[in-house]
Amino acid sequence: MRLSLQEMLLMHERKLTLCSTLEGIADSLPDRIERLTCLTVANTLLPLLSRAHHLEEAIIFPAYDALPDAAKTAGSTQRLRIEHVEDECFADELTEILFKVGHDGVVANAEMFGFMLRGFFEGMRRHVAFESEHIAPIVRGALAKAQHEI
Repeated sequence: MRLSLQEMLLMHERKLTLCSTLEGIADSLPDRIERLTCLTVANTLLPLLSRAHHLEEAIIFPAYDALPDAAKTAGSTQRLRIEHVEDECFADELTEILFKVGHDGVVANAEMFGFMLRGFFEGMRRHVAFESEHIAPIVRGALAKAQHEI
């Protein structure tokens, strides 16, 4: 479990790096867009989210949910699972646009694309912050307590 928690935190770092890249794309609109960056992000966005969400939903969240109720916020993992679905749907739309921009070099509607990028990376940063500040410390504390009891 300790390794899974470390993997989740590594995924958080990767997601935050991706958010910074998405922010850079948004800041470059409409005239300074880097096509290669768009293609690179388009190729990594969904696979990264899928790996991170699978790890969290298969290992981290069940461990969190198994802890005593006093140690956690009720309904947190259910809300995070819903956010995972929303994030993947949003990422799918962004990926399509990123591929198009990366191949064509043309942004049909820069204002709309920038709004989408900012909405996505701001939501992703909030999601990562919640998991880092609430889920990870509680799971880490439970792991430390269990190890101390052995």
